[in-house]
Amino acid sequence: MPELPEVEAARRAIEENCLGKKIKRAIIANDSKVIEGVSSVDFESALLGKTIVSAHRKGKNLWLHLDSPPFPSFQFGMAGAIYIKGVAVTKYKRSAVKDNDEWPSKYSKFFVELDDGLELSFTDKRRFARVRLLKDPTSVPPISELGPDALFEPMTINEFTDSLSKKKIGIKALLLDQSYISGIGNWIADEVLYQARIHPLQICSSLSKENCATLHNFIKEVIEKAVEVGADSSQFPSNWIFHSREKKPGKAFVDGKKIDFINAGGRTSAYVPELQKLSGTVATKAAGKPRKQASKKKGGDEAEDNDDDEDGVGDEPTNEEEESTKITKPKKGGNPRGRGRKPPMKRKAKESDDDDDDDDSGGNNDGSSEEDDEDLTEKGRKVKTNTSNKQAKTVKTSKRPVSSQDGKKPKRAK
Repeated sequence: MPELPEVEAARRAIEENCLGKKIKRAIIANDSKVIEGVSSVDFESALLGKTIVSAHRKGKNLWLHLDSPPFPSFQFGMAGAIYIKGVAVTKYKRSAVKDNDEWPSKYSKFFVELDDGLELSFTDKRRFARVRLLKDPTSVPPISELGPDALFEPMTINEFTDSLSKKKIGIKALLLDQSYISGIGNWIADEVLYQARIHPLQICSSLSKENCATLHNFIKEVIEKAVEVGADSSQFPSNWIFHSREKKPGKAFVDGKKIDFINAGGRTSAYVPELQKLSGTVATKAAGKPRKQASKKKGGDEAEDNDDDEDGVGDEPTNEEEESTKITKPKKGGNPRGRGRKPPMKRKAKESDDDDDDDDSGGNNDGSSEEDDEDLTEKGRKVKTNTSNKQAKTVKTSKRPVSSQDGKKPKRAK
């Protein structure tokens, strides 16, 4: 999903091409899931004739300051994207608009034409984004609940070190918490922890001052580099784990070292065991548990992901990998009739950045999230029904009288 660098690239594109221009036409999608709290008609009328004064961002949220309120704000969700016709804006993996697609896209939720003919569109194929019309976007959630922006409002090393010393949770879970630092998502968290050689599950308070200083430096370095190249991942340094974090387990390597995948902070997390080692109490506990290796799944992260949490304050989707393991692994000595055993089903998880999404279905389709869950549920019912029928036949067969050698029926035991 788009994280701080992708949203910042969109903000800069607007800043460079749209400021000082008046909105002469507006088309807002009739989609109450994405367009929140206002009708499309009222939204359009509030935009017409207004001039774009500036573009702002905090964390993964963007808003336009017009010459008078209210102002449009954009929470990008899993697949939100800003496009300006004729202008190159960073394209990331879930981008819905291709150069040869119709314009505006069938996935467009917010479209405006400016007085010089320039056209801007916000698209969202998965429908986890939120577009709002607000008098003051900074005074209400989600923006009002965000922590300091990782690029514009970085903590000092001393502030960062002091805050970590008081946290008793895993470091990756904390980095994903948008109320702590806003703008860091799954791929940035994996990258900075790899570069700092810190295990994703390491408890924050157990980190040394040196660890904290190193992590602080790489948060700054990774974000600034990604922003510098306009969030174009093809220009990210070759020694970043980013380039291999979406490969299959056993086939993912960085600088010749194997990448493993675990669940940390509710997300599938890529790390290098050889370089990122657990220490202290966490390592002792981990050594006593069987190791689980999460595999990459297509589709639902985040479909997550009720992605509202991803872009808001909470950033911890459900533990899909552990649930999948619990469901599919049969218990020894279980009920012979199969009671209590459920067919394996994928749960709808909150928004993982790891999952590719190449769905090109209709404009109001939110990908594989809701419909797939319904299909899986229905399949589960069929499996359960078939199992019940087989059980019924088994019971029926066992009650069928068996003929004895003299042709008489055996007496039923009382």
